[in-house]
Parts: sequence; structure tokens; C-alpha cells
Amino acid sequence: MTDLIDSSDAVSASAPPSAPAATRFQRAIQPLPDQLISQIAAGEVVERPASVVKELLENALDAGATSLRITLDEGGVKRIVIVDDGCGIPPGELPLALLRHATSKIRSLAELEAVASLGFRGEAIASIASVSELFITSRTASCAHATRIDAQTGAISPAAGTIGTTMEVRELYFNTPARRKFLKSEQTELGHCLEVIRRVALARPDVAISVIHNGKAVEHWNASDPATRVAKILGEVFATAHLPLDERAGPLAVYGCAGLPTASRGRADQQYFFVNGRFVRDKLLTHAVRAAYEDVLHGNRYPAYVLFLDLPPESVDVNVHPSKIEVRFRDSRSIHQYVFHAVQRALARNAGASPETTAGGHAAQLQPTGVASFSARPFAGSSEAQAASRAENGTNWLRQSRMTQGNLPVAQPLALYDALFGRRDIGAGTADGTTSLASSERYSPAEPRPPAYAEMPGAPNMASDEQPLGFALGQIHGIYVLAQNAQGLIIVDMHAAHERILYEQFKNSLADRAIAVQPLLIPVTMTVDAVEMGVVEEEREVLDALGFDLAILSPGSIAIRAVPALLKDADLQSLARAVIADLQAYGGSRVLTERQHELLGTLACHHAVRANRRLTLDEMNGLLRQMEATERGDQCNHGRPTWFQLTLGDLDRLFMRGQ
Repeated sequence: MTDLIDSSDAVSASAPPSAPAATRFQRAIQPLPDQLISQIAAGEVVERPASVVKELLENALDAGATSLRITLDEGGVKRIVIVDDGCGIPPGELPLALLRHATSKIRSLAELEAVASLGFRGEAIASIASVSELFITSRTASCAHATRIDAQTGAISPAAGTIGTTMEVRELYFNTPARRKFLKSEQTELGHCLEVIRRVALARPDVAISVIHNGKAVEHWNASDPATRVAKILGEVFATAHLPLDERAGPLAVYGCAGLPTASRGRADQQYFFVNGRFVRDKLLTHAVRAAYEDVLHGNRYPAYVLFLDLPPESVDVNVHPSKIEVRFRDSRSIHQYVFHAVQRALARNAGASPETTAGGHAAQLQPTGVASFSARPFAGSSEAQAASRAENGTNWLRQSRMTQGNLPVAQPLALYDALFGRRDIGAGTADGTTSLASSERYSPAEPRPPAYAEMPGAPNMASDEQPLGFALGQIHGIYVLAQNAQGLIIVDMHAAHERILYEQFKNSLADRAIAVQPLLIPVTMTVDAVEMGVVEEEREVLDALGFDLAILSPGSIAIRAVPALLKDADLQSLARAVIADLQAYGGSRVLTERQHELLGTLACHHAVRANRRLTLDEMNGLLRQMEATERGDQCNHGRPTWFQLTLGDLDRLFMRGQ
């Protein structure tokens, strides 16, 4: 403390007595030295060794590389070497490559606004050179030999090398020891580097990539098709439990693969989104995908996906952050809705309409023969003739069956429909005041309706034999329904399956009506900030469509005069604030939909068939047919599977037949 006082006195003594206190430490404005400018820029671009790997890999891909070899020592802190077979850098341009804002990617503002390359700033190499020892060795097709440049001295010398470029980075942060202290352990830094490399590998499956750490091979991916590359990186579980996605609308395209809800994870560590081939972390895109999974995934679980969004380069701004990992869309609302609906349509499939089972355990043993049909591969331990014979025996059993397809009665009081939807035309009333929800209610008049089992004269034909979920055999402990299809045995959790059927019917019934609005006898007043007030003023039409009547009382307060009737008992201030926040961030609100779906999910759960309820064969078959006609019928509202397939091959292995 004494030293501090003495130092302060010394400073005061050195300043003119008449100088104001605010100007005593003022210094003249001067341009910063180039070296300091480079190191400041490096702080934005080169956060850790993984940042160096990312920037150099992007340059290699922009150069047209088809093969990449990455060598790391001590997690990349000691040494990073990236060798590519791209077009190379001419010897005369090597000194320019080390200058800040020197790039071959763009020439004008117009090219910046429509940039299609991964790199374009011209800062990465200069920033890396300012905090490390950098050597570049490169050769073009027109040169007889490679040329090497030392970034520290600028010395250029001939070198041996094939066509392409070798970037060698040594002793990262050797001249800024304070920064080096902030780096984590060797394994942590290696993990970050590998994650960056995996992103590149997913975006470019046509490029062969190998990784060596401390002299040992860590990863190697040959050039392959996207599905093989995804399976190699995300594992076999994801490879056998995902849905393909390919939606195109004019210049927009969303494609890739979305993981099944039953293959969800406890962490968001397998979520990859690429915009025009560039990996991004964008809250708008993440929110759109999460919203698509909202009613098939438990709140504490995260979906896995590898998705690509292609759109005109001028429609997205990638020049938002030095790391180029954030983007800004010109029409964010449209992009959000497009991605949301694309993923939602991929998930909204009928039970059995896809070869993958929701459990994922036996997906590889099923081969699609068309929509809503299955065919079996030869079984292990059995000949093809045996397999064909067993399939024929199963067909004969189905042909001998004379059960009729009935409806599963649902103990759903009509009064609840009055409260929710304000109408009674959802289902036919029964003598006990309940409704009977038949599979026919899932079809609109314009859609082709599959023939009911009872409508087929005589023995069922092959169309009925190809019902994906087969026909019921019986129940186990009043919980599971056993059914036989062409593949083998189907096990159905009848409560989970019925819960999904009811939930989807409730949603459709609610969607058919305009939102019922509940005016408040006493308006609820709430304070808002300037941003929230601006959203209320700008999005008045959207708020009205959502069922909200918000009146401005003063520059800092609003009154809630009406809310959606279904949510009249909610915390209205929190609900309104959440809706306003959604409108500001995403241009639309999913809050109301999520709250409504929570209520409908609870309602469906309470009125689905309970355990220990004995069903007739007619009711069991009615449940199977409704499952086949219900969107997202493969899992309940919480992401649990509703059915599981055991093929004849599985049963053979279980009982060691043919071994």
C-alpha cells in the first residue's frame, strides 16, 4: 500500500500543477506497429492450436486439395504440419501470403458479399506467423521444384516437394507466454483439433484425411460417399438410427441425415450444421432443429444430426466474426421456417414406413421394398430356401386368419373436447359417453386410404400381407402386443403407441381451428425495455395471430388484454415475455406451440390405454393399423420406441438354430 501511495505521488508531481485530473494521463494518438497489429488480430483468429488447424485446412480445401495429411505434436502446441495436394502457391506470391489482408479469394466488395470460398479475410497466415514460427513450402504444376519461405526472416530457398503446399507451424505462442499459459492440457488441445478435423471430414467426404499425433496414427478416412464418412465419424449407432433428409425449394436446399429420437444423446456433441459447406454455430438454425424434435424428444436429451443448408451466397453474411463460425441471414425468419419444416417432415413418418426401427438394434437387417413394406435378407445360419419357406409359412398363416380390423375405443369424455376445441365432431360417441378414434380419421378425403382388413372379401390378399406391423397374436401381461409380420415378430408397447396416436389426433384437431382467444377481465400490466417495446410495435399482426392482445400504456409498460384460451391459466407475464423474445430472435414464436403440445401430451397420456387392460384381437389390429397411419408413430411423445422388430434371423440366433 505504501508503494502505491509513493508511486501515485510521483506521478502527480511529474504532471503540471494546473493540468486537469482527467488529462494527466492522456497520450497522443499514434498508429500501432505492424507487429502489434498482427498480434491483436491473432488474438481473434488464433485462439488455440485448433484455430490454426481450422484456418490452414480451409486454405487447403480452397486450393482444391483431395488429400490432407495432418501431423500434430503435443496437441498442436509444439508443432502442426498440414500437407495438401492442392494447386500450390507460385514462388513470387509466397511473400504476399504472409502479409495481412492479402488474399486471392476476393477482389471487391461485391465479391465479399457473395463469397463462396471458406477463407477470404487474408488475415489467418499473417496472424499465425505473428505468434509462432511458420514455414511454407509450396509447388505449383508449372514449377520444377518446390519453394520454401521462413515467415520470421522472409528468406526464400528452393526445396523438395510435390505439387501442393506444406504449412509447418512450430512453438505456438512462443513470443506471447501469457497466452500460452491459458492453453489446456495436451489431450484437451488434441481433442479440440480432432473436432475441427472431423467437421472438415463431414463437410468434404470426397477428401482423404489422415491425422498423426506424436508419431502415432490417430485417424484416417479414405475418400468415400457421405454415408460411409458419417458412419466412420459418428459411429454405427447413428449410421443405423437416422433418417435421410433432402428438401429442395428453388435455390434453397436442406439435406443430410437427422438422428432418430431414440438415438438421442445426453450432450449436444453430435450436432453438425453446415451452411454452403461451412460449419457454423447459429442459434437460429439450432432452434429450428430443436423445435422440429420438440414432441418426439425428452427435454433433457439432444438429437444428433449432420445437416447441410445450401443457399445463394449473397443471402447469407459470413463476415460476422473473425473465426467465420457465425453467420447472419438476410431473411432469417424464412430460413428458420424452412429448416424447421424440412426436419419436421423427415421425422413425421408413419410407423413402419421406413426400414429403420426406432430401437435401432435391427435396422441393418431390414431392406426396403417400397413404402410401408419390408423384405428380409437371408438369415444367419439358414439357407435362402429355408428363409423363403419360413416367409411363405408366415404368409399362409396370415391368409388363414379371419380376424377383422376394429377400432380401439378411447375413454375420452366429449366434455374435454368442448373445453379444448369447442366442438364435438372429433369422434363418434359411444354408449358410455366416450369416443372411438378410428384409423380412418387420420386420412383426409383427398388421400388414398389403405383397405381395412374387414373390407377385403374372402381371404386377405398380398396387399394386406404387407402391412408393416403385421397382425396381432396376443398380449403379454396386458402391456405388450405381439404381432407377426413378413419379417418375424413385432412387439408393441400398447400404451406408448396409443399415446402417440391420441397426441397426433389432438394436434390435428387443434390445428383445424383458429386460436381461441380469452379476453382478460382485468388486464395484466408488465414493464418492458426499449427492445421489447419495439418488438410489440413491429410485430402487432403476428401477436394478434398468436392470440395476444398487447396494448402500450407508456414508454416502459404494456397491458396484456387477451391471451390464447388454452393457456389462460399460465403465468401470463412470463408467457408474453417469452413470446416477445422469440419474435425478436427468430421472427416467430414456438413458445405457444410448445405449451399447447405439453397440455395435449398430458391429455393423451392420461387417456391412452393402461397396463393390464385386456384387448381383443380386433382392438389389437385396430391399434396396429392406426400406428401405421400415424405420423411419428415409431416413438411416443417422450422419444421412447413404440415397437420393436425381431426378425426370424434374430430368433434363429437366439435359439441357436442352424448352428
